[in-house]
Amino acid sequence: MNRLNKLLAAKKDLLSIYFTAGYPKKESTVPLLQSLQKAGVDFVEVGMPYSDPLADGPVIQNSSTIALKNGMSLKVLFEQLKSIRETVSIPIILMGYINPVLRMGMSNFLAKCVDVGVDGVILPDLPFELYNDQYREDFEKAGISNIFLVTPQTPEKRVRMLDEGSTSFLYMVSSAAVTGARSGVSDNQLAYFDRIRSMNLKSPCVVGFGISNHETYTQVCRHAHGAIIGSAFVKLLENSLDLDADIQRFIAGVRN
Repeated sequence: MNRLNKLLAAKKDLLSIYFTAGYPKKESTVPLLQSLQKAGVDFVEVGMPYSDPLADGPVIQNSSTIALKNGMSLKVLFEQLKSIRETVSIPIILMGYINPVLRMGMSNFLAKCVDVGVDGVILPDLPFELYNDQYREDFEKAGISNIFLVTPQTPEKRVRMLDEGSTSFLYMVSSAAVTGARSGVSDNQLAYFDRIRSMNLKSPCVVGFGISNHETYTQVCRHAHGAIIGSAFVKLLENSLDLDADIQRFIAGVRN
């Protein structure tokens, strides 16, 4: 098993953090990964900045815009990550949109992921059917998990199809909206979480979109394998004067 699958098999109440590579500064990627590991985060999603991030709310859109202005690209990101496994052992997932990956070439992209020690990829706009027909064999040969998204609107038949095709976890989008922190978890969301849990899927489920604090994290963990925080953490980076200290405080607050 790779790092991600070992983690999923060994632990529940997982906490994952998303941030955009190259934000707030071009050189922030590695220090952020090191600080998040020190703070006790279970795994990290590193966003690949893109000029038209349609699924993202204003906070993450803004971070992508700044990262691109800072000179961040896939080539730069892989260069930054080339020695990351000397200091960071937690699973790392790359999350973003398919266009920059296809410009690099899927084979080259996956080879780079293997070289630097990336464990998984989330490409929300890569259709499962296209992945299954053209890329699944390449991902499986590389040992890289392609992580699929389910939403409250995903029919049961498709959820089961994605579950069958999954090699790690399913990313449960908490609501039919763009990314962004919210104040709490609604009854409709809880019913959705319970509906998915009652399907007894083989894949663990981790919830993202709208998780921002201890309250929403603990609510979600009662119904899923873990939670992902994105916008609230990116907003912290925007306003921080001492990144390492603020990260330790933020993660402790979520856990406790």
